[in-house]
Amino acid sequence: MMKKLIICLSLLSVLFSSFSQENKFTLDKIFRDRSLYPTVNTTFKFIGKTDDVSYIENKYLLKIISEKNIIDTILNLNDINTSLEFKKESKLKRFPDIKWIDANNFLIINDTSYYVYDIINKKINFKNRISTLAENTDLANNTYYVAYTKDNNLFISTNNKEIQITHDNNKGIVNGKFVHRNEFGIEKGTFWSPEGNLLAFYRMDESMVTDYPILNIEPKVAEAKMIKYPMAGMKSHEVTVGVYNIDENKTIFLKTGEPKEQYLTNITWSPDQKYIYIAVLNRDQNYLKLNQYNAVSGDFIKTLFEEKNNTYVEPLHGLYFLNNSYDKFIWQSRRDGNNHLYLYSVNTGLINQLTKGEWEVSEFLSFDNDNNFAYFIANKQSPIDQNIFSVSLKNNELKLITPKKGTHSGSISKNGKFTIDDFTSINVASEYSIINNNSEKEFKIFENINPLKDINIGKTKVFTIKSKDKIDLYCRIITPPGFDSTKKYPAIIYVYGGPHSQLITDTWLAGAGMFLNYLATKGFIVFSLDNRGTNNRGLAFEQAIYRQIGVPELEDQMCGVNYLKTLPYIDQSRIGVHGWSYGGFLTLSMILKYPDDFKVAIVGGPVVDWSLYEVMYGERYMDTPESNPEGYKNANLLNYAKKLKARLLIIHGTSDNTVLMEHSLKFIKQCIDDDKLLDYFVYPGHEHNVMGIDRKHLYRKIEQYFIDFL
Repeated sequence: MMKKLIICLSLLSVLFSSFSQENKFTLDKIFRDRSLYPTVNTTFKFIGKTDDVSYIENKYLLKIISEKNIIDTILNLNDINTSLEFKKESKLKRFPDIKWIDANNFLIINDTSYYVYDIINKKINFKNRISTLAENTDLANNTYYVAYTKDNNLFISTNNKEIQITHDNNKGIVNGKFVHRNEFGIEKGTFWSPEGNLLAFYRMDESMVTDYPILNIEPKVAEAKMIKYPMAGMKSHEVTVGVYNIDENKTIFLKTGEPKEQYLTNITWSPDQKYIYIAVLNRDQNYLKLNQYNAVSGDFIKTLFEEKNNTYVEPLHGLYFLNNSYDKFIWQSRRDGNNHLYLYSVNTGLINQLTKGEWEVSEFLSFDNDNNFAYFIANKQSPIDQNIFSVSLKNNELKLITPKKGTHSGSISKNGKFTIDDFTSINVASEYSIINNNSEKEFKIFENINPLKDINIGKTKVFTIKSKDKIDLYCRIITPPGFDSTKKYPAIIYVYGGPHSQLITDTWLAGAGMFLNYLATKGFIVFSLDNRGTNNRGLAFEQAIYRQIGVPELEDQMCGVNYLKTLPYIDQSRIGVHGWSYGGFLTLSMILKYPDDFKVAIVGGPVVDWSLYEVMYGERYMDTPESNPEGYKNANLLNYAKKLKARLLIIHGTSDNTVLMEHSLKFIKQCIDDDKLLDYFVYPGHEHNVMGIDRKHLYRKIEQYFIDFL
């Protein structure tokens, strides 16, 4: 049945409507009432190579015909369950997420089973099934083979048949999982070839890395769970890349050479499966080689190019080959000071720099079918915005596809004609549209302007102040409901401030989230600032912290503190600060190095001594303790514990394997030695953050501490 899109909007509004809300903003509501949050719908997808868009509404899979702006029903959940029941397979309780294979078939994953559903014939075809013990699953698109791990070994399921690829009994050897502690854009440990019959995988030997004990209190007699944790300057793990050939039941390893302590990143298959490309980075992280290897023999073929930097090079993205091309690809690099797109040839080298300017490409999206344009997301309009652009591969002409101010993400149809736009801004919680890239017409699919319209929250303002070097620093301030500028308010500074972070964005609530807004309803002014070292402001802005972590960040944060002191409604005697992880390090730095400026601080999982932090992240920004002793000394907060004046609460998870509990325990010991009082609270069994139901307890703890002492 055909309907106008306006009817579609009506149906969606029923699906995503907010429940009536009391004019109260409580922690219970934050954790239980999902209607307070922006509607996120990840089901909007282009159907195969067509311009039509599918989405899921309750038990229905619907289709928007983009050219005509009308809607049709594709099928319902009963259609799928009827087919599953016929195959004597388990039925689905709700409509699953799908992945389109072509215009008529989509993939369904039901627990450990993989199916393809044919919408024309309304039939389901079983493709594969994996072990219930499987972890780190990775599906091959063409063959439907699934790679996965059990413990530290790698397996593949082919047509419901399990093949064990590795047989390492040594617990110090890990196969098929992420390596280098998730740095360098590494999110997984397996990489299927385009045809799905070859599997590249990481093999990490960390048997030489120092064991580190994590306390496990679950058994009656507590146990030490040993993990491998390579600290800055210490022995790191050794990684190789294997390639398993399913047809030959054979594994070869790429000859990535010496030294063994190097980083193998951004693994990419060539479209013809003959080669594998790896960005090889030295341990000093200042010299990158993009290498080509023979996928059959493992032989090194050649280095396509090199990148060097006096500070560091940080490869985060693999190669994006043009459609139907074995030769041309796009590489992302910050070699000119900002992250941009470069068009390369495997055979002849650099063809062209496609984008340039004082702005950053944040994500590559796709090419159109004919390789005329590349589509990407960038902050060209503003450092706090993200917009979708296209760039011509022929003449570098840029086109802004999503002109609306705010933050856009999305996907492009195969022919490049339409964009599914996922939009948010400071004033818009969530909005989904289909944009015609040629006519620039926008068809709004769903809009959720303000889910907090019935909640009495404060006002949020985004602005800039100048650093000491006259650099714009973005700030966010939240004033309480019923704010009166003639009164005095206590202020809470929320800080993170580390690399790959940006707190102030043109997104819903300016990126502040619910809890910071909740604190404002308790009568606090809540302030945040993005200092040098944070993301999306160019390489020089980020690399200001190189070998001197804690120096430029602190200088910028204190510019924010001094700004707050100029505001007549801020009680200068009641300024608090709160941060976690890198933000915990900066929070401690602020109250210890400027002890007269802060009354209360709450610190979570703080880095106290960077020599105790892991190799990959720590050495990128600080080099080794041996090569940069002064930098490590200045950043070691044990040296400043004697200056503690503020009322301080430190929080740590007992199972933290990112920032080890040793950091905060050593700080407590130093405070005892220096006769300084502080409060300490632990969350048993939690790792680097407190998640799940216990997070509400964490929020209560933070709230009550500020109420009691600020």
